[in-house]
Amino acid sequence: MTDDTSLGIGDLAALTGVPVRTIRFYCDEGVLDARRSAGGHRRFDRSAVDRLRLVRRLRALGLGLPAIAAVLTGDRSLAEAVAAERRSVDAELTSLAWRRASLRAIEDAGPARRAARLDLLAAVQDGPAARDVLLGFWRRRILVPLPEDAVRAFLDKSVPEPPADPTPEQVVAYAGMVEVASDRPLLRELRALGRVNADRVRDEPTLISGLGEAAALAAPVVIAGGEPGPGPALDRFVAAHAAGRDERDTPGFRRALLPAVAMEQDPRLRRYWTLFGEVTGAPATAGTINTWLVDALERDVADIG
Repeated sequence: MTDDTSLGIGDLAALTGVPVRTIRFYCDEGVLDARRSAGGHRRFDRSAVDRLRLVRRLRALGLGLPAIAAVLTGDRSLAEAVAAERRSVDAELTSLAWRRASLRAIEDAGPARRAARLDLLAAVQDGPAARDVLLGFWRRRILVPLPEDAVRAFLDKSVPEPPADPTPEQVVAYAGMVEVASDRPLLRELRALGRVNADRVRDEPTLISGLGEAAALAAPVVIAGGEPGPGPALDRFVAAHAAGRDERDTPGFRRALLPAVAMEQDPRLRRYWTLFGEVTGAPATAGTINTWLVDALERDVADIG
C-alpha cells in the first residue's frame, strides 16, 4: 500500500477472492471506481471491498453488469434488480418448459405422424409468440368500434394463456389453434360475413350484453351434455340479435338469422374451440357455447319449416 486508506489491485483481490483480471474488467466496465497513482497503478478506496463483494454475489445470482451498475449507482434498488432478474428467469423457465413439452410431443408421436407433428410444432416455438398469432386473428374479427374493456373481454374469452408448464398434449392443442388462426381463407370468410352483419346491427352494446346472458343460460346445459334445442337460452340468443338489429323475434327473423350466424358452425372453428378446451381444461368454452346456440337455432328453424 502507498497510504493507510487506499488499496492496490492485488490487495483488493486478496481481500475479496476476486481475480485481478476480473477486477480490471469490472473497472473497464464502470462497475468499480479506481484512481491512478503517480506510477499509473490502480488504487481503490476501502469501500471497494464491500462493493466488489456485492458485485460478486449479484453475479452469482445471474445479474448482468448493467443491472449491477444500476444498483451500485442508486438508479435501481437491490429489490427491483432482483425482481427483474427473477421475472427474466421465470420467462426463461416457461420457454424451456414449452420447448421440453414440444420435444416430448414429437418423441411420443409414432413414426408415421412424427413429420407432420414436427411441421405443426415448428410454427409455435414459444407460447407468447403463439398467443400473439391467436390475438391477431381474433382482433381482425372485430369490425366495429368497441370500448377497450369490451375488446379485452372478447379476447380473454377467445385466446387462452399458454400454460406455464404445458403437457405435450397442451402444446399440440395450442399449435392446432394457431394452425386454424393461420387459415387465411377462413379469416376472409369470417370478415366478409362480419361486414354484412355489422351493417345490419344498430345497437352493438345491446347485442353483446344479450349474447352474454344467452351464454350464461346455455352454459349449464352445455356442460351437462344437453342436446342443442329450443329453450330460454335460445330465446335470449335470438332476442339479443333481434334487439341489436332493431327487429322482432319472429319465425321469419329466425330463418333469416341462421345464415348470418351459421359460420360459427364451420368445422375449422369447431376444431379451434375443441382445442381451446384441451388447452385449458374448461368444460365449456365461450365458442362451444356459442356454437351450441347456433346449432339450437338450426334445429329450431328446421322444426319451424
